[in-house]
Amino acid sequence: MARYDKYDPKAGGARAPLAANWPAEDVGKLYGVGINSQGQVVKGAGNTGIVGVLTLTKAYKAGYVADIMTNGHIVEFGPTDGDPGVDFGDPGTAYYADPDSGEIVAQGDAEPGFVYVGFTVHGRFLVVNVSRGAIPPEEVTP
Repeated sequence: MARYDKYDPKAGGARAPLAANWPAEDVGKLYGVGINSQGQVVKGAGNTGIVGVLTLTKAYKAGYVADIMTNGHIVEFGPTDGDPGVDFGDPGTAYYADPDSGEIVAQGDAEPGFVYVGFTVHGRFLVVNVSRGAIPPEEVTP
């Protein structure tokens, strides 16, 4: 299950309420998130574009104030489509967020418009440094 490790909420992120209930099947998964027009956290770009990443350790209701990480470390990391605690990232790989779904994918699966979120040192350790710019098409393939 992905979880925050090194994270300074004063300098490495922001807090905002969830726009919708966080489903149990998404607990422990990492998503790229944005802010909607009501100032709430949504999976994907929302109105702001991808501004950070979010992983929760339990299912929360809409309105819960969550920590959005922009800079820090995630341990027990795995791409969003994997099983938390079972499927992990690949060592030495860049990861990107899909602006539509918020899903985190490896560089080789990223498409133009996806947003860089960080890289793995070893497969279970993601160094997060969210870049607000989308990747240009020529940088999609490794």
